Amino acid sequence: MIIEPFRFMTWLRLHGVDLLTVVLMAGIALGVNYAPPVPTRMFPIYNAEGSIVYPELAHSRREQIIPIWASALIGLFVPIFFFALFQIRRRSWDDFLTTTMGLLRSLLTSAVLQVIIKCLIGGLRPHFLAVCQPDITNKVGAGFRNIMFDSSVCTGNQEHIKDALKSMPSGHTTTAWAGLLYLALYFNAQLKVVSGHNPAYWKMILFFAPLLGAVLMSMVLVKDSHHHWYDIVVGGIIGSATALVAFRQTFAAIFDYRFNHLLLPRATSLFHRRPYLPVLGRGAYYTYQPINAIMPQDLPFAREGGWGYGVGEHASGAPGDATVLASSAVQHGISGAHRVAGGLSSNAVHLV
Repeated sequence: MIIEPFRFMTWLRLHGVDLLTVVLMAGIALGVNYAPPVPTRMFPIYNAEGSIVYPELAHSRREQIIPIWASALIGLFVPIFFFALFQIRRRSWDDFLTTTMGLLRSLLTSAVLQVIIKCLIGGLRPHFLAVCQPDITNKVGAGFRNIMFDSSVCTGNQEHIKDALKSMPSGHTTTAWAGLLYLALYFNAQLKVVSGHNPAYWKMILFFAPLLGAVLMSMVLVKDSHHHWYDIVVGGIIGSATALVAFRQTFAAIFDYRFNHLLLPRATSLFHRRPYLPVLGRGAYYTYQPINAIMPQDLPFAREGGWGYGVGEHASGAPGDATVLASSAVQHGISGAHRVAGGLSSNAVHLV
């Protein structure tokens, strides 16, 4: 197999649009995060008998156990550390940079989603009443028995009040799951934690370590009274969804152990129109397009990745993603498929 040497400028041109999108998404996340919340939420303070309606909103305001900046650094740099560490054996700049790009996709997409929801929908933090310091003297409420008010009755620190209106969803939790679930999937793919053999026990422990970290980073927000449990659940769903999609965009499978360590190729981009094929005999994409799928209604809207060019794959029974193995098996036999997948040769046995 002839492999062209890695060229950073080529990689940069192939991923240039993604890099510009990363900068754009980061700007959107920061801009929306510092924007004031939409002040439309009504809330009760006292009921007709004079008692607090929602004691769960009356917690005292405390400093966060894990600041948001620390959560962001953990979600970003802990995975990057292991991506770099695994290059001891992977030995590929393309692998390191493209895997990191997938992580950035996950983190920034989840960040933009959660800050938009925070700003437009939001919610009252457990310490809302403590920072609001409501004064309803000479104020007439709305709703049944006039017990509903908005943030105009608050007399506390305005910055704290704005923050206390943005409880839903949890940004810490979103970041934790977007970064650390992506890392757990990477561990599973590279170490073959769940695969066709019985692996060493430490691999299972390493797989669950980032998931434990994500759970702890999430649940500590209930302990320091900055979020409700449902804020954490929604944040976890957002972060997990972006991690799964970003990983699958980067690698040929999520759970199929035969393919989930294979980077999906990037052959063209706005800044690199000529197809880039660094491995002789390996195509620019993996596609399931049937050979007879030529009508517009047979094809997706996208024409990227080989769709619509009339060169379908004969996927002879590959139930997983990435039909490169099946097509190689047809052309070269099973040993050829093993070579494409980077599988073991007859004289190479890895014990780790």
